[in-house]
Amino acid sequence: MFSVITPLALGWIAGTALQLQQAPLWAGEVYWGLSAAALAMAFAVVRFTRGLAGVWLQAAAWFALAAVLAFAQAGVRASHYAQSALNPALEGRTLQVVGIVANLPQRVEDSARFRFEVASARESDGALVQLPPQLLIGWYGNRLNGSDDKLQPPPVDLRPGDRWQLAVRLKAPHGHINPHGFDYELWLWEQGLQATGYVRNGAKDTPPQWLGSTWTHPVERLRQRVRSAIDAHVADRAVAGIVAALLVGDQAAIERADWDVFRATGVAHLMAISGLHITGLAWLAALCVGWLWRRSDVWSPRQPWSLWLPAPIAASACAAGVALAYAVFTGWGVPAQRTVWMLGMVTLLRVYGLRWPLMQVWLTVCAVVLALDPWALMQAGFWLSFVAVGVLFTSGSHAPANTVWASAQRMWREQWLMSVCLAPLTLLLFHQVSVVGLFANLLAVPWVTLVVTPLCLLGLVLPFAWSMAAEALQWLVWLLKACAGVSWAQWSAPAAPLWVGAAALVGMGVWALRVPMWLRWFGVALVLPVLSWQTPRPAHGTFELVAADMGQGHAVLVRTATHSLLYDTGPRYSAETDAGQRVLVPLLRAWGERLDRIVISHQDSDHSGGAPAVMAMQPQAGVLTSIATEHPLQQLGAMQRCERGQLWTWDGVQFEVLHPSASDYERKLKPNALSCVLRVSAHNTSALLAGDIEAAQEQDLLQSDQALQADWLLVPHHGSATSSTPAFLEAVQPSVAIVQAGYRNRFGHPRPDVLRRYSDLGVLVVQTPRCGASTWHSEQPKLVQCERNQRQRYWQHVF
Repeated sequence: MFSVITPLALGWIAGTALQLQQAPLWAGEVYWGLSAAALAMAFAVVRFTRGLAGVWLQAAAWFALAAVLAFAQAGVRASHYAQSALNPALEGRTLQVVGIVANLPQRVEDSARFRFEVASARESDGALVQLPPQLLIGWYGNRLNGSDDKLQPPPVDLRPGDRWQLAVRLKAPHGHINPHGFDYELWLWEQGLQATGYVRNGAKDTPPQWLGSTWTHPVERLRQRVRSAIDAHVADRAVAGIVAALLVGDQAAIERADWDVFRATGVAHLMAISGLHITGLAWLAALCVGWLWRRSDVWSPRQPWSLWLPAPIAASACAAGVALAYAVFTGWGVPAQRTVWMLGMVTLLRVYGLRWPLMQVWLTVCAVVLALDPWALMQAGFWLSFVAVGVLFTSGSHAPANTVWASAQRMWREQWLMSVCLAPLTLLLFHQVSVVGLFANLLAVPWVTLVVTPLCLLGLVLPFAWSMAAEALQWLVWLLKACAGVSWAQWSAPAAPLWVGAAALVGMGVWALRVPMWLRWFGVALVLPVLSWQTPRPAHGTFELVAADMGQGHAVLVRTATHSLLYDTGPRYSAETDAGQRVLVPLLRAWGERLDRIVISHQDSDHSGGAPAVMAMQPQAGVLTSIATEHPLQQLGAMQRCERGQLWTWDGVQFEVLHPSASDYERKLKPNALSCVLRVSAHNTSALLAGDIEAAQEQDLLQSDQALQADWLLVPHHGSATSSTPAFLEAVQPSVAIVQAGYRNRFGHPRPDVLRRYSDLGVLVVQTPRCGASTWHSEQPKLVQCERNQRQRYWQHVF
């Protein structure tokens, strides 16, 4: 039995991993054919290998069978799911949609985001249209994207199970694709969301209409009631958000500043409903039920419970049931699901009296999780969860402890192993590791698991316990902030290639094993490459430009042999997040960049919105900008005014500011007209970064007798009709033009007439919504590498 299960589990994992590498999907019939072939293979294996003495041959056959079957079932599910995608003809059109709020709404300021189960949808003329079953909807108040149209905020009592008729505008799932960045489109795919959109609720739109409550989604309604009760009993909004996250799984309630502290100290996993919380609660339930079950002869002497069901099985079944109930109550997130499947697997083995090796249980649970959710393999949480469990299995830390001192020693060893062995994986996934994480987790893990979480649960019966949990959290947050405040709290390293990361994981696995010390030191040696890896840089006298994909805004990284410059910092998305925090900081960290200079072309939020996060990460960088001295952004740090004539050279590459002039500042021009224009040149190749200049400034540049010719051009003002005049393009003569704009942005950038001007001149126009982040090298001036093409997968948006 054991010789069959292990290759089956390994084969299933391998087959799933292979299917996830597909760029386009095949036809569904192909996957069904592979499934039939796999079944035929299974028959052949059972029929013709029974008498073979070669164990390895049988193992290889079972491995191949599982791999083909896993590949086929993931493909069948993907092709079936893709058939219900949003019709592209419906994008950007106002639709009247009737449906039900399907989850706990996530609120930020005066807006809300929620799942919406579609019952029916009509166009403005009343014609029925077909939509995906579930949508991700945003309901915004005040102003939408700077519009002058006043919007009504969502109702305070927006509840799961409520039936609404909403006027919405939808678009296909579209995210930002950057090197080493978060794949938002994969997250939407795994969540079953095939369209996103927002509620149209301006003065000229059909107002939203509440159609009544339904009995659907009772658990989500209960979660909302509990969250509201927490808000009523805990005065501190920040701490109330943490209590809500621990009890009902509402991670959006945690403020961004607190998330930064948790990540810096390596305890962010404690603030999400993860395997640690669910396993701890299940263990407590098993301990209590087992104790009661063994003593059932006291209150039931005639028929003790253990006679019809052994205490270990009863304890395991109760633990699995408690874990399932807690996971469902907290939102049934993917990490919670993984833990439930693992506990369920262990319970089944115990019920049937099977004693499998722990590593075989580990592999089997991995395969079961991937059978239920193949795309979990692409999520960081999957790897962190299962590698952590694997480390504990290989180290022998699962052995029971007989005394309190032994338990404390085991806890120290387990936390030490987790901190050291997961450090390379954390570097691979997030490109940073918390140096203070071992100390912070030694404090936070027992405090949150044994004190805070039980108090949160007790609050369901005795609400004053939430105030006690809040007090306990305040002390913990204070200590964590002190840990995060030290200058060496985090250490980052550039992203290493896959083979380097694989070697590091093998090395940490060897180090965790109980093997001779010389072999453990060999494992440590395998980790050294991931710690010392450096991202390749351009050669001396050349430069590289990376135009990030972050929506409607500008952000271009300029790299030379030993220096780096960031031109603009992208847009501000909301009060909680911006392009700096979400896109640029992870990108800079993944490449190990140390910026020498930041140019903020002007004060508009789509160019300066990410400045706080970038400047906080790169305090050594000098700043050039046209932002007025009285503007609030000037409080971020010392800034120098950009002026025509500023010139410097790095590694044989020349940088020159062409605009604005000193007199332009005296004329009190609008921010766009004061955009800092930067020209970068090396040998016979150059690039021009033009900000949001318009026709008047382009004419001024033409009359300034400055060199304008450039092989690479950042299209002025995102392709607005007010820029890219024919005379300006004739002077620049670019080979490549980059448009940084948002997908289906409300401004219509880039404008079709502007694109025609570039086309008439034979210019290659690259748009970030189609390309993702683009990379251009001065030694290959006519070649642009698109991140979407480099990492194309079938779940990504193609248009």
